[in-house]
Amino acid sequence: MFTLPDFPWDRLQPCKERAAAHPGGIVDLSVGTPVDPTPERVRAALAAASDAPGYPQTYGTPALREAVAGWLRRRLGVTGADPDAVLPVIGTKELVAWLPTLLGAGPGDQVVFPELAYPTYDVGARLAGASPVATDGLLSLGPAAPKIVWVNSPSNPTGKVLPAEHLRKVVAWARDRGAVVVSDECYLEFGWDPDAPPVSVLHPDVCGGSHEGLLALNSLSKRSNMAGYRAGVVTGDLALVRRLLEVRKHAGMIVPAPVQAAMAAAFDDDAHVDEQRERYARRRATLRAAFEGHGFRIDHSEASLYLWATRDEPCWDTVEHLAGLGVLVGPGEFYGPSGARHIRVAFTATDERVAEAAARL
Repeated sequence: MFTLPDFPWDRLQPCKERAAAHPGGIVDLSVGTPVDPTPERVRAALAAASDAPGYPQTYGTPALREAVAGWLRRRLGVTGADPDAVLPVIGTKELVAWLPTLLGAGPGDQVVFPELAYPTYDVGARLAGASPVATDGLLSLGPAAPKIVWVNSPSNPTGKVLPAEHLRKVVAWARDRGAVVVSDECYLEFGWDPDAPPVSVLHPDVCGGSHEGLLALNSLSKRSNMAGYRAGVVTGDLALVRRLLEVRKHAGMIVPAPVQAAMAAAFDDDAHVDEQRERYARRRATLRAAFEGHGFRIDHSEASLYLWATRDEPCWDTVEHLAGLGVLVGPGEFYGPSGARHIRVAFTATDERVAEAAARL
């Protein structure tokens, strides 16, 4: 029987209540929940497909899979993107949690993920009965051959970007051992440092033009303000995608037909993503200046929707201090022990709330 850690966000509730008691109300920067409107063309596509009496396709409609493949080629530089190797999923958190199980991991298998990481990588290994291993150095594993190696660039929580050279070494190491590399790329279109552009594991500079042994996850939650739609995709190695498809058919893991239509509309359009980038860039600049002016140091944070900030003190002391100002942030230790002196600051708040946080700081 697997054991799961306590859900970390429940521990933040007292600080949330304290922040909410502030006379100006709470400024919640703790969770990366989009607050801006879902694009009109996406909502129109959803409405137009709302008469859906039949069962949807687990594999996704051809229109959706071609839209994703076109986006991969156009925005991410993925040569050879194959619509047949695209599979829609019910939000990427679902896939992160169940992927080790779907790929057949179990007792005796290792699932490797970064030392500072989204907690669900660890949870997914436990659900499968596999051994979770948090490490930033694959050489520390010695001769071991893990089942799955997770990479996450840009990183949640740190915003760190792994360059193509680093990712290329990870891919070569994993291929040499027969491990599957799974790249969580949900923040790939939100890079802020022109000297450190995010790159997909499926880019030819990383994979040498072959997607063998590779899977990439992408989400519409952040790029298209569609978190409520639970809309994501996995793509890469055609054989692995077909294996996932077979299991998901049996398990009834199907994205609803109207959501698939909305996804196709979102992946076909770049303009709304560029507009959203501009909003986040403004909010990021405002919050970065405010936190640095308040005595914080910002580490990494060259991409994603977060600032990885510290005052060189225990993270819960920082969280309590900010809650007293009515500002709620995420404790860094939620993402691993090495985050114990950092906080994660999301800039997924309205312009008004961002300005209010800056004023309080």
